Amino acid sequence: MRLVLVPTPIGNLEDITLRALRVLREADAVAAEDTRRTRTLLAHYGIETPLVRLDQHTLDRAEAVFAKYPYLAYVTDAGTPGISDPGAELVAWVLARGGEVEALPGPTAFVPALVASGFPVRRFAFEGFLPKKGKERKERIRKIAAEDRAVVLFESPHRLRKTLKELAEALGEEHPVAVARELTKRHEEIFRGTLAGALAHFEVPRGEFVLVLAPPPPRAPDEAELVRRFRDELGLSGQALFGALLAAGLPRNRAYALALK
Repeated sequence: MRLVLVPTPIGNLEDITLRALRVLREADAVAAEDTRRTRTLLAHYGIETPLVRLDQHTLDRAEAVFAKYPYLAYVTDAGTPGISDPGAELVAWVLARGGEVEALPGPTAFVPALVASGFPVRRFAFEGFLPKKGKERKERIRKIAAEDRAVVLFESPHRLRKTLKELAEALGEEHPVAVARELTKRHEEIFRGTLAGALAHFEVPRGEFVLVLAPPPPRAPDEAELVRRFRDELGLSGQALFGALLAAGLPRNRAYALALK
């Protein structure tokens, strides 16, 4: 039993790797979340591999599918299977039965949105889709507001404005955000501004969205706390104290003045 997760284009059909095309051709069958959408992709590249439906709603068919097709390529509607898409359940099912699982690199919406945002993104949190309503949604937004990293969210057009309003309430209307719409497609757009600005810009949202919330600005170091720690606890003074304050982020003139005291 062999399962290969194959990322597929999120819009532009050229965004598929040669390796992915090879796997789609050589597999015994291609299992898809939506066979209609996948059939269009396969036809575009002249791939005639048998196509079957298999997702979290039809997982009870997995045993019969693998019995007939031991080498299965799995795709979702678009992007990388398992990233806010079906796939994780099938992976767990195969692994529990001692099967082989391989995941190919390839298209996903959040990476282009993240790197094109212009924000510091060395560290980031991926949240995917928020819960639609209730206590769980409020708790997730509260935790996002407390993050010290960039945060990436997926959102649908009919919930975009609601999400922007609730994020503005939690983080402030002037919090920086990048909103990517219809990535890789004809009407691709990336808005960069504030949450309030995004609300004004997307009056009638259309398409699929990725939101990138900027990390909060670094807090200025507490001078008194730094001096107490370095001088009183560590016993530093003079040049050593000056160097420690400088390394902690204080401006050179302030570090020098505090060290002289």
